[in-house]
Amino acid sequence: MRQPSNQCLGAERSANQHPGDLGSMSMCQFGRTEVIDNSLNPDFLHKFVLDYCFEERQNLRFDLYDVDSKSPDLSKHDFLGQAFCTLGEIVGSAGSRLEKPLTMGTATMHPRGRRLAPAASHGGIPGKKCGTIILLAEELGNCRDVATLQFCANKLDKKDFFGKSDPFMVFYRSNEDGTFTICHKTEVVRNTLNPVWAAFAIPVRALCNGDHDRAIKVEVYDWDRDGSHDFIGEFTTSYRELARGQSHFNVYEVVNPRKKMKKKKYLNSGTVTLLSFTVEAEHTFLDYIKGGTQLNFTVAIDFTASNGNPSQPTSLHYLSPFQLNAYSLALRAVGDIIQDYDSDKMFPALGFGAKVPPDGHVSHEFPLNGDASNPACHGIAGVLEAYQRSLRHVQLYGPTNFAPVVNHVARSAATVLDGSQYFVLLIITDGVISDMAQTKEAIVNAAKLPMSIIIVGVGQAEFDAMVELDGDDIRISSRGKVAERDIVQFVPFRDYMTGGPGAGLSMAGLAREVLAEIPDQLLSYMKARGIKPHPHPSHVP
Repeated sequence: MRQPSNQCLGAERSANQHPGDLGSMSMCQFGRTEVIDNSLNPDFLHKFVLDYCFEERQNLRFDLYDVDSKSPDLSKHDFLGQAFCTLGEIVGSAGSRLEKPLTMGTATMHPRGRRLAPAASHGGIPGKKCGTIILLAEELGNCRDVATLQFCANKLDKKDFFGKSDPFMVFYRSNEDGTFTICHKTEVVRNTLNPVWAAFAIPVRALCNGDHDRAIKVEVYDWDRDGSHDFIGEFTTSYRELARGQSHFNVYEVVNPRKKMKKKKYLNSGTVTLLSFTVEAEHTFLDYIKGGTQLNFTVAIDFTASNGNPSQPTSLHYLSPFQLNAYSLALRAVGDIIQDYDSDKMFPALGFGAKVPPDGHVSHEFPLNGDASNPACHGIAGVLEAYQRSLRHVQLYGPTNFAPVVNHVARSAATVLDGSQYFVLLIITDGVISDMAQTKEAIVNAAKLPMSIIIVGVGQAEFDAMVELDGDDIRISSRGKVAERDIVQFVPFRDYMTGGPGAGLSMAGLAREVLAEIPDQLLSYMKARGIKPHPHPSHVP
């Protein structure tokens, strides 16, 4: 029977976060737990605090040691096993709880970065299972409250010669040094001395930086078209006062200091009244993931003839025995990260713009695995294999139509509207879109669904139309209907592919760029539909 030992866990993370084999990453030590005496089932109290980035592959390694002395040198202690994972794997597991087998790795890592002797020299056999490690992730609590307020005013000063006033308010929070920082501006209510402003939501930290007694200054102005707005007056309050809600405490005299100095009988320039005040916690992306929301990833690949003959090295689809082509690299960069949030690791993979067997008809949503009833492939490796196999069986043709694959994923998303699943479509393309009107209509319709679209443009073509679909500056519209949400992110592959030793780092940059908007897009859907995250599943020891 094995004797209880004094155990210590060391955590390491990769020095560079590009996708790749976890076992071959360059790692640096991040921290160590306390030592648990005489136990084969240690429950470590020490927590490792990491910055979580959904759009990055954050590789981790955990090494377990039997501590024999007080020496900080790990080579002086018995190595018991190690486990590799990503932070996304832990977060994306049910209840953010991940179990991994501990194995005897090929080598351990000195805290200063140099490799130690092979683990087998400590009595272990490489690859042998030697227990299980349970990893838990929890988002650190901070001020996530959002306050919703509504104000009205009464008998404000008349500032316009030919009319009344066009009042609006500006809110400022006070800083430690006594200065003020603007944090909110209301809309303008035209031609009235008794305005009722629309309710607005603002993070509590933006309003008072977490200090409920910190002064909040509010200035009231009369809007002028030329920008020279007329100052009506001001008042001060605090979050604690506002939190009392509608009451006599929250009726404020609007005072113009200059008028008060000049006129002895001056009382005020009107009053502002708080009509309503509510506060609720703002849910985060991690709240939904931890509550069980799954990300369903679908890939659609451009098989149009403009990519070039796949048998020629100049083709964007050329399968070199020495390196991945642009399509494969883009798929790996995005897929390696997003797969951590999909429990079954089954990913539908589609192609468009090719003549497909057996009759050679042109298809814009054919399954890469050849199974129209179930186009899902197992893991990103399965998608890559199906893509490479398709290249040998279809004829590149055209045109470049996006609408069919957008509608394909939208049909799936429309069946799951309860927040339990969120769909992400990755389109990798080389050319100018041929069905712009239909694609815009498809995107506008999809914006109502739990769905996001990532477009990666490969090659040297002009991608002006993709920028329009992105909708960052002007929200996309179709037939007079504007998309409810911005759900498209476009990135040109060439901006991140430099070649040479730095290519991997460029892939990490590509992944960051295309995935950075997914958490906010998911939150915008959940908020618009009033969907709250499910309670976190309890941790089972």
